[in-house]
Parts: sequence; C-alpha cells; structure tokens
Amino acid sequence: MKITSIPSTSHEDIRRVEDTALGLIGFIAIHSTKLGPAAGGLRMKPYASEQEALTDVMRLSEGMTYKNAAAGLPLGGGKAVILGDPKALKTPELLHAFARAIEACEGRYWTAEDMGMTPADMAELARETRFVAGLADGEFASGDPSPITARGIFNAIRCVAKHRFGDPDLTGKTVSVQGLGNVGWNLCELLGDAGAMLIVTDISEDRVDAAVVELGAKAVALDAIYGVQADIFAPCAIGGILNADTIAQLNVTAVAGGANNQLARAEDAALLHDKGILYAPDFVANGGGIINVATEILEIANRKTWVDDKVAALDATMDAILREAARKGVSPADVAQDVVARAITERAA
Repeated sequence: MKITSIPSTSHEDIRRVEDTALGLIGFIAIHSTKLGPAAGGLRMKPYASEQEALTDVMRLSEGMTYKNAAAGLPLGGGKAVILGDPKALKTPELLHAFARAIEACEGRYWTAEDMGMTPADMAELARETRFVAGLADGEFASGDPSPITARGIFNAIRCVAKHRFGDPDLTGKTVSVQGLGNVGWNLCELLGDAGAMLIVTDISEDRVDAAVVELGAKAVALDAIYGVQADIFAPCAIGGILNADTIAQLNVTAVAGGANNQLARAEDAALLHDKGILYAPDFVANGGGIINVATEILEIANRKTWVDDKVAALDATMDAILREAARKGVSPADVAQDVVARAITERAA
C-alpha cells in the first residue's frame, strides 16, 4: 500500500491511499484539529475521477469542522473517501488496507459510517485500527447514526416551520424529500408520524415504491423534485444540489435537510435568501449523527442522556441562528458561519 501526502493550504493533512492489488484508491482529509481529533465518516462511491473524489473529501472534511463545532463537540473535522462502487469493489481486504491508512494517522482522524458503508464495515475496519466509531458491538458502541441524524433534521424542519409559519406543527404541511437512504427514510417516518404529507424521489425505484406503499408518499422523478410545490424541501442525498439552476426552480418556503454541503457555492445562500426561502444551515441541521458517534470516540457512559442533551442544544443553536438572521435581515448561512467561527476561536484559546 502506498500513502502519499498532498500539499494543501486549506487543510492540515490530506493523504492519498492506493493499493493496486486490491483496486483501492482513496483519500483521507484532516481539515482541522483545533478542537480535538478530526472526526468524520468514510464514504465509498463511484466517483467520476480522482479529482472529483479529492474535491469531495476536502469539502466534506471542512464541513465536519463546522458541524462538530456547532454541536459543541471536542472534535475537529475530517473525512475519508474510497473510489468505487461499494457493491462491486468493497471487500474485507480492501477495508483492512484502508483501515491501516487510518491507523497511520495516529489518532488525528477518527472514522465512522457514511454513504456506501455499514456498521458491519466499521467492524472490519476495527480489525486494523481502533480509530473507528459507529460499531454495533462493544462497551461504548454507538451503532448506526442514521436515526439520530434523522431526528436532528426533523427538529430542524420543525424549527424552520416555527419561524416560517409561526408554529412547529407539521400537520398538513408538505415536505419534499430528496434521497431515501437510511437518513432520508428515517426522516420520512418521523415526518409521516407528525402528520406531514410527503413527496419523495430517489435513485432506487424500489425505495420510492416502498415509500409510496408504506408511508403514503407521492413519488416524482429525480429532477422533478426541485420544482414540486411544497412547504419545505429536505435534501437528503448528495451535496452541491442548491445552485442557480435548481434554486430558480424551487417552489417552497424553506430548505432543511440532511445532505452535507448542500450549497454548490457559498453565494447560493444569498440566492435562497433573495428568493425568500428560509435556509437551515446543513452543518447544524444534520449534526445528530456525529453527536451519536462522538459518544463512542469520547467513551460516554450515559449515552442516551448525553445525546439527548446535545441534540437539544443543537436545536437551540438552530433556533438562535434563525432568530438572529431574521433580526439582521441576512441569510442564516452567514450567521451560522459566524457562530461556528466564534466557537472555534473561543474553545481553541
């Protein structure tokens, strides 16, 4: 296996990992360790190129710095990606090799489950490195973070409903959900139980069909999700989907979802604001998962109480961000960045 350092002015450490015998190519990006060891999930997907994967891991790791700071965690931001279709390329041997690359970071980076990964995969990684969380078994095992991630997003949706409609009650409100993976599906269940009407889309037709049958959702084509009439749009798939083209299509009053790095560019927050669409900053809305994972990294004994308290604090942070944004007449994205920057400066001092 070959590990190569990639120079960067924005990140503390970026490493390219390759094992030609296993078909392994991946990256580990450590954005910041100012607040503690970098933490962020391992993602595996068939990127179109190494450059696309590198760009993704850099953006995601930076997002984790903001997410962990917003959640009040003593953790920095990091992320890892493996190029390839997990259904075709993922093997225990490949995971073991990548785990050795994580181990070589000597505790500066902790990984966990992300797109294309499962708790069982985390167990394979744990055979070669102790710097892995999201395990199904063990004294401090936190398991699948998706339900807690979904809970945080659900709370964020209720928060934007309160600010937009004057009441967090979602009864009769329509939420369009992009992506029915573990997080999206759990979110849809919570929304349905709360009385919301669902419009959904996903690359998996089976997932969409199941949502129609089991959750009473209305299905639309992938690209059609942007233009549907709804109260709130919840992006829960890939990042970078809010851009000049898609924002122009939106027919909603608010956006609050689970996808990381939803804005294609920082300037796109202003486009949403100018259109009168309330945006819940994604790195605050989707912080529930890393809170759950952090209990394992930090070896928290009373996990449920600790998670509940941190999720409640995250909800309060979102509410405060939306209130300050309304008072100043600016995008919540701008306020959220300021809040996180202050938190990092104050806690790192």
